[in-house]
Amino acid sequence: MLFQAVSALVVPLLILGSAEAGLRLAGYGHPTSFFIESHDSGRRALVDNTWFGFRFFPPALARSPAPVVLDPAKPRGTCRIFLFGESAALGDPRPAFGPGRYLEVLLRERFPTRDFEVVCVAMTAINSHALLPIARECTQYAGDLWVVYTGNNEMVGPFGANTVFGPRTPPLAMVRARLALERLRIAQGLGRLLRGMMKPPSAPDDWGGLRMFLDHPLPLDDPGRRRVYENFRRNLSDLVQTGCRAGIPVLLSSVASNLKDCAPFASIPAAAAATPHTHANAPALEGIEHASKGRWAEAASHFRVALAQNPQSAELHFRLGRSLLTLGDTDAARGHLEQARDLDLLPFRADSTINGLIAQTARQYSREDVAHVDAIGALTGEGAASIPGGECFYEHVHLKPEGNYRLARVWAEAMVPWLSKVGATPQPGAWAAAETCDRRLGLSDWNRHAALEEMLRRLQDAPFTNQLNHAGQVDRLRLELAATRDRMNKQDPRDLQSFYGEAIQARPQDPWLHHNYAEYLKESGDLAAAASEMQRVRDLIPHHYSAYLQWGRLLARLKRYPEARTALNEAMSRRPDLADAPLELAQVAAGERRYEEALGWFDEVIRRRPRSPGLRLQRADVLMALKRRDEALQSLRDALQIAPSFAEARFHLGIELAKDAKLVEAETELAEVVRLQPGHVLARLNLGNLRARRGGYDEALVQFREVLRLDPSNPTAKAAVAELEPRVPAGSRP
Repeated sequence: MLFQAVSALVVPLLILGSAEAGLRLAGYGHPTSFFIESHDSGRRALVDNTWFGFRFFPPALARSPAPVVLDPAKPRGTCRIFLFGESAALGDPRPAFGPGRYLEVLLRERFPTRDFEVVCVAMTAINSHALLPIARECTQYAGDLWVVYTGNNEMVGPFGANTVFGPRTPPLAMVRARLALERLRIAQGLGRLLRGMMKPPSAPDDWGGLRMFLDHPLPLDDPGRRRVYENFRRNLSDLVQTGCRAGIPVLLSSVASNLKDCAPFASIPAAAAATPHTHANAPALEGIEHASKGRWAEAASHFRVALAQNPQSAELHFRLGRSLLTLGDTDAARGHLEQARDLDLLPFRADSTINGLIAQTARQYSREDVAHVDAIGALTGEGAASIPGGECFYEHVHLKPEGNYRLARVWAEAMVPWLSKVGATPQPGAWAAAETCDRRLGLSDWNRHAALEEMLRRLQDAPFTNQLNHAGQVDRLRLELAATRDRMNKQDPRDLQSFYGEAIQARPQDPWLHHNYAEYLKESGDLAAAASEMQRVRDLIPHHYSAYLQWGRLLARLKRYPEARTALNEAMSRRPDLADAPLELAQVAAGERRYEEALGWFDEVIRRRPRSPGLRLQRADVLMALKRRDEALQSLRDALQIAPSFAEARFHLGIELAKDAKLVEAETELAEVVRLQPGHVLARLNLGNLRARRGGYDEALVQFREVLRLDPSNPTAKAAVAELEPRVPAGSRP
């Protein structure tokens, strides 16, 4: 009987083991560790695993780590620090200027007799469920210190309470069992099969950023919130224990967010308690009216009354907090702005409970080498700036270079006692100033400008567009862009070349420095030099698809199409699921007038990104080149079906309808473009022409005059105004 029982257990295990071995030998599946071995540079190195995110995300949504290259044997005299976290710890939108990069410079400047290596194992969209396996892996690689900056993605990340990436708040034991099984190639194959059979109709087809969560507000009483907090507590505790058992000191940092200038993303309505009979919304509406006229004391008084009726409205807390801040009552304002964050129904920011659990975990292990750092305090100044806001943040959690410097500075100060134990002696004087760090990192106004432009694009999409202070956030970034452009225009290119050259000369093997220089060269119009510099990035991180992708894009813009094609194919070989590479290949084929090939690539990308309206617009251009006009118009209509507010697709459709003499339809489309984008000069010119053609001279004159306001030297508008003014009676002129 015993023999039969053993056989019943052993035989299936042997079969499964053989199948697993066969799949691995056949090259099926992917590694699941954060680091994998690479010999691309001619020497053995550990590099980031492109497929790491597949354990936590559906393939269509999987994120990849930023480039990391690690010597398995720590160089003599080097202090190796691992930084754990999410996109804020990574330094999104520019990891080259993330807090880990500033930390490395600060430590090198203050302790010149030691070398420091900050290994950033942070990654976009992950949370503590992913950080724990990364930490366990990092114990093998001689870390001297760990820094943990995490908490923003607990609700929305993998296994969170309102995640879009898979099951919501399953039991922690089930999560860990699933992650363990994902290491098996058999489980990967089975998971792929099940995803194909059971994909929910509402599951996203492509990465859409925070917009993916727009239809998934999380009620304040959802029991999943409590489970998330408990899972976070246990994951963080296990991570700290992992470091302590390995003899590695751990620095736990609180997580800061934009309180002052980031309104809630979703809220119980300010007038939620109202009924047709009670008029409970009156105090909120009166408060909003007073605030719009700058009567802040009256506004605050009405918001307090409204809050008494609806105390869980994040919107009301934010409005009251802003009113009190304007009145100079900073302490009271802070409390309400924190409540606005904590009551947000789209919880993209670490709340008070998360930060409390971080502090609690640090206290729990205070007898070990574990310390707590107040990141929130590091990002505050005096007066209104004593509440974290737009001075340090782009939007809700991602820090500007100034914020990353301040965060790194407080981390560095907390490390001094530990570093003294390992013989690191600081030189006398203060920490390096932010300007010094900027020079070491190769951060110029050109890099700042590129990052600001990217963040402005993000802010112009949902859910940011739903925030009650969205217009103010956009205006703030536009003012920063204008000020940055003014400084850029005054800079001598020779000074900038010297600026980047100095940084690269000091650390020639740093791929981020070459990347920063390439970004400046591209933005300044020197595409050939930018491509050369990006080729150097590729040489330094030959394992990572992003270097080939960026290099290929630059080569394509230079019309060096065969070289671009080679680079882009190389990017695709390293990340086969990458939609950006076939999109670039489509544009390369179009540039070579190989339109059928371009159409094939566009169709392939659309298969991967079926909800992308921009792809339909680009596809329409190729169909027009192939003289397949009806299909091109349908492609434009498909784009608008996906995104009715997509102004460029609507503009092109309007132009084509005008060519077909469908003037009423064309005018309707162009009028909608002007409504969506009042600064769209070409739409206004064409709308003016259409209105003039049907005899609406006064309406046409409105459009042409607005064009001249936007573009005072526009010759078409000048001629149109001169021609139309005599036809419009003086009393009817706009």
